[in-house]
Amino acid sequence: MVLVSGANGAGKTNLLEALHVGTQGFSPRARSDAYLVRFGESSGRVALEGTRADVGIEVDVVLAPGDTRRLRLNGDTLRSAEELRARLQTLVFTPDRLGVVKGGPAARRAYFDRSLGRLFPSRAQLPGEYGTAVGQRNAALRRVSAGLASPDALRPWTERVTELGSTLVVARQETLALLSPSFEHAAASLGLPEATLAYEGDAVTSEQLQARLARDLERGATGAGPHLHEIRIEAGRRDLRSYGSQGEQRVAVLALVLGEKAVISERSVPPLLLLDDVLSELDGDRRRALGELISDGGQTIVTATAAAALPVEPSQSLFVTPGAVVVA
Repeated sequence: MVLVSGANGAGKTNLLEALHVGTQGFSPRARSDAYLVRFGESSGRVALEGTRADVGIEVDVVLAPGDTRRLRLNGDTLRSAEELRARLQTLVFTPDRLGVVKGGPAARRAYFDRSLGRLFPSRAQLPGEYGTAVGQRNAALRRVSAGLASPDALRPWTERVTELGSTLVVARQETLALLSPSFEHAAASLGLPEATLAYEGDAVTSEQLQARLARDLERGATGAGPHLHEIRIEAGRRDLRSYGSQGEQRVAVLALVLGEKAVISERSVPPLLLLDDVLSELDGDRRRALGELISDGGQTIVTATAAAALPVEPSQSLFVTPGAVVVA
């Protein structure tokens, strides 16, 4: 465990962001590479060295706004960030991740679809393939509605949506079943008892889509399927989106990250865990519980404004000032 401390604005979050970019190929905060490059510079670079299961790792990521990211792993050029993520796994908690609980269903679907890809790598492309099929069916609906195509044009996309949708529903349910015990344990340890995950929605059939065809044609969109399903995050049968305090929502997101770390660690090499400003809103008991949860193997990097905020002894302590990182 590595503790990174320093004043607000010193660059602690930037350090974690660089580690995420270097191991996952993208920022957990910025949507555009332009926000990652220093003002006045045309490009930026993240270079990392480390080990994974006693095997040396060297990563080089070059970011140039308006250009394709260039990624290399142990000297080999990677075609996409997905290849990097397939080799290196990183989980991150940041304060703005509360949207997973307090945001709309789309935020939760996206979060758990990423978990699906990490836990079942062979099915990592499934959510994207389903989304493409729905997009193609929606385009066909609009063409039919405008009289530019016959209803027969919908049939192959309806079949594709139902086929992929059924597979996606099963994969999501398996993902939640795998995550739930570890999530519940982490949540209870952090003072959120009776926390549960529940999937709401069933696979849609071709017959069901045909029965609602008139409505779909009117809207120009597919109105049933896993792209509209909900994943409920609850505690004591309370939906935390509507009835959870911000503290409970924060603990729930943290428990999701810790729960997934536990599952991945049981199945393969423990992931890199990045926890940004995770201690600031936890009381003493919850800080101690968190310290125990993140001391069970794997590498974890925690940021805090003060070293004393972490109630356990880190393996290494770093102090960050603007432009410099030193061993504390």
